[in-house]
Amino acid sequence: MKWNRGMVFSLVSLFLLGACQTNQETAITADDYQGAESFLSRNLQKKAYGLEVSPRWIGEGHTFWYRINTREGKRFLIVDPDKREKKDAFDHERLAQVLSEKTGKSIEPGELPFDSFKFVDKVQKKIEFEAEKKVWIVDLETYEITSREKEEPGKKLEEESPDGKYVAFAKDHNLFVRSAKTGKEIRLSRSGKSLYDVASGLDWYNLIEGENGQRSPHFRAEWSPDSKKIFTQILDLRVARKMYLLNSVEEDYRAKLYSYYRASPGDENIPFLIPVIYDIETKNEVFIDIPPIPHFIGLDFEWFEDSQRLYARVFDRGYKGLNVYEIDAETGQTRIVTRDENATCVGTELSRYEVLPKSGKMLLTSERDGWNHLYSYDWKTAQFEKQLTEGEFVVLDIEHVDEEKGIVYFTAVGREEGEDPYLVHLYRVDLDGSSLQNLTPEPAYHGVSLAPNKSCFVDNFSRADLPTKSVLRNLEDGSIVMELEEADVHDILELGWTYPEPFCVKAADGKTDIYGLIWRPTGFDPSKKYPVIDQCYTGPHGITTPKTFRRAMMSSANSLAELGFILIAVDGRGTAQRSKAFHDFSYRNLGRGCEDHIPAIRELAKKYPYMDTERVGIYGHSAGGYDTVRGLLQWPDFYKVGVSSAGNHDHRMAKAWWPEQYMGYPVGEFYEEQSNITSAGKLEGKLLLVHGAMDDNVNPASTIRLVDALIKNNKDFDLIIIPPSRHGFREEYSDYFTRKKWDFFVKHLYGVEPPAYKITPAEND
Repeated sequence: MKWNRGMVFSLVSLFLLGACQTNQETAITADDYQGAESFLSRNLQKKAYGLEVSPRWIGEGHTFWYRINTREGKRFLIVDPDKREKKDAFDHERLAQVLSEKTGKSIEPGELPFDSFKFVDKVQKKIEFEAEKKVWIVDLETYEITSREKEEPGKKLEEESPDGKYVAFAKDHNLFVRSAKTGKEIRLSRSGKSLYDVASGLDWYNLIEGENGQRSPHFRAEWSPDSKKIFTQILDLRVARKMYLLNSVEEDYRAKLYSYYRASPGDENIPFLIPVIYDIETKNEVFIDIPPIPHFIGLDFEWFEDSQRLYARVFDRGYKGLNVYEIDAETGQTRIVTRDENATCVGTELSRYEVLPKSGKMLLTSERDGWNHLYSYDWKTAQFEKQLTEGEFVVLDIEHVDEEKGIVYFTAVGREEGEDPYLVHLYRVDLDGSSLQNLTPEPAYHGVSLAPNKSCFVDNFSRADLPTKSVLRNLEDGSIVMELEEADVHDILELGWTYPEPFCVKAADGKTDIYGLIWRPTGFDPSKKYPVIDQCYTGPHGITTPKTFRRAMMSSANSLAELGFILIAVDGRGTAQRSKAFHDFSYRNLGRGCEDHIPAIRELAKKYPYMDTERVGIYGHSAGGYDTVRGLLQWPDFYKVGVSSAGNHDHRMAKAWWPEQYMGYPVGEFYEEQSNITSAGKLEGKLLLVHGAMDDNVNPASTIRLVDALIKNNKDFDLIIIPPSRHGFREEYSDYFTRKKWDFFVKHLYGVEPPAYKITPAEND
C-alpha cells in the first residue's frame, strides 16, 4: 500500500484529534482543585471527631484531662481512673457565657478560645488559661472570672538550688551564684570571655544579626541534689565558623544579613562544649576528663542522688561508638562503665540507656546482634550481665523501669507475627530477661502515654486503614480500665475519602519485604490509567509511610490524589526501625535511597494495571527534597517530574548530625559521588525547586548551588524562593507552594494547563 500526502494528513489529523480528546477527557478544572483543597489536612481534621486522646496528667498521680473535637465543637474532659469516670472538666456553657460578657464577643460553648488550661489549686476548683491576649482565672464553683495581662515568656536565665538558698546565673561570660537571703553575688568561674562562655549554649534557631551581632542569651546549670555543686558547660566558639542567611523582606526595604553557628560534616572549626563542675563552698573549678564535645552531639549528663557522682552517655565523632561514663564530682575523673560500637554507626535514633541506682544496674540498647535489643550491666563492676530481649524485632524506647518489682516497660516494633513490622506495641519484661509480655495486643500502632505514678497508661491505637480507638489501660497487665474515645470518620467518608491501602512488596534485591501505602482519588475508576506520584523521604533516621490513622488522614497525599493521581509512600532499605543489616544499606549510600521504590511501583502496577509507570512523579521535603532530585538524576527513564522543597542536595553542606552519622566521618569521596550538585548534568525530567530564604536547618545555599550547576549544564528547571520562610513554610506561603506543586504535576504528568486557582486561607484562631 502506498502512502500519499492526503492519507498522511488524515492520519495526523486523527492523531491530533485523539490527543485533543484525551486532553479534554483529562481536563482538570477549578472544581477539581476545590475538591483537592477539601482534602487538605486542616480541612479533613474538621470533619473527623474523637481522633486522639492526648492526656494532660494532673500532678504526680493518674487523673488527667484531655481536649477532643466533637460534632458540637471541642470539649474538655477529665478522667478519674479510680472511679472509672469521665466527665466535662467544667461547665462549657457557663464558661462561654461569662467569657462572652467579659470580652464583649459572642463565644459558643463548643468554640472556647483556648486549647489548654491548668489547675491552679490542689483541689482542682480553679483553672487558668490564655485567651484574647490575656490570662484568665476561673473559679469552677462560682464561675467568677478574673484576668491579667499576658506576659511574654522569656528564656530561663537563672536556676535556683534545690534547697532554695542560692540562684545560679551568668554574667560577663562567667558563672555566678546569688544568695537568696542576702543577694550577695559569688563568682565561680574566671576564664569566661567572648566566644568562650561559661554556662551557655546554642539552640536550634539562634540567629545573630549581621556578622558581629550579639547572640541571644542562653543559660545551663544543673545543681547537685545537695545544692553544693553545679554541673554546666563552657561553649567554645573561638574557632567556630558560621553559616549565613539573607532576609530580603525587612521592613526598611534593605536586605539584612543573619548568621548562625552550625557544623557541617567533616568540619573541625565548630562549636565545642566543655563539661565542667563548680563547687559552691570551695569555688573549685573541676574539668571533667572528657575531650571537648561537638555541640551537635551535646552533653547528656545526670547527677546521682549522692551528689558525689554523675553519669553520662557520649557519642564519638562520626557515631561509630559511644561510652557510658561515671564521673567523680570532686576530681572530674571518669570511669567507662560500658562502650557500644559498630563498624558503620551506632544510631542515635535507637540508642537508649537507663541507670538504675537502687538495683545497681544499667540498661543499654544495642544493635550488636543485628537487632536493637536491651542489655543489662552491673554498674559497679562494669560487667555485662545479660541480654534481656532477643529475636527479630526492634526495641524503640525504655518507657519505665520498676526497680522494686524488677520490670522494664518498653516499646518495640516487628515482634508480632503477621503484622506490619512498623506497628508499635508496649511490652514488659523482667530484669532477669523472663516473662516478656505484650501489653497492647491489638494489631495496630499503639501510641502510649504513662501516668506519672505509672499505674496506668493512655493507649491510642490505630492503623492507616483503621480509625483510632483510645483507651485507658492498667500498666501491670495491659487490661483495659476505661474506653475513652473512638474516632468518628463518617463525615470524611461521606466526602468520598477512602482509606489508603497498605501493601508489602519486594525490594530491589528481590527478597527483602518493604511496606507502604497507596492513596487513590475519589471516583476512582480502575479501567482508566492514572499517573503515579512517589511521596518520598529516605532519611535513614526515620520512616515516611504513615502508620497511624491520623497521620495517614493528614498526609499531603490525600489532596494530591484528588487531582487524578495514584500516590504511594514506601520505606525501602536504609530507613529506620528494621534490622541493622536493613538499616546499613544507607551507610555511605544515601544516593540510592529511592532504589527500592522503583521495583515497588512496578510490582504494584502488575497487580493494578491502572498505575501508569510511564508517567511517574516524585516529591519530598528536606531529605525528601534531596531524594526527589536524586531520583530524577539517577533514574531518568522512570521518574519524569519532581517537586523538591528544602533539599539538602550535597551532604557536605548539611548539618553534621545524621548526614555525618550515615555518610561517615571524615568526609570521603562518596560525598562527592552522591551530591546532586556534581550530578546536575544528568537532569532530563521536569524539576521544580523550592526553598525558604531563611531556612537555618537546610541552608538555601544548597539549592542555590544546585541552580548554579543546572545553569552551567544548560538544564531547564523551575525555581521558587520563599523569602521569609524557614525550613517549614508558614501557612500563607505553604498554600501557595501546595498550589504550585499541584500545578506542576498536573501540567507535566497530564499534559494540560492547570486552572487559575487560589487556596482559601486558613481561618485565624
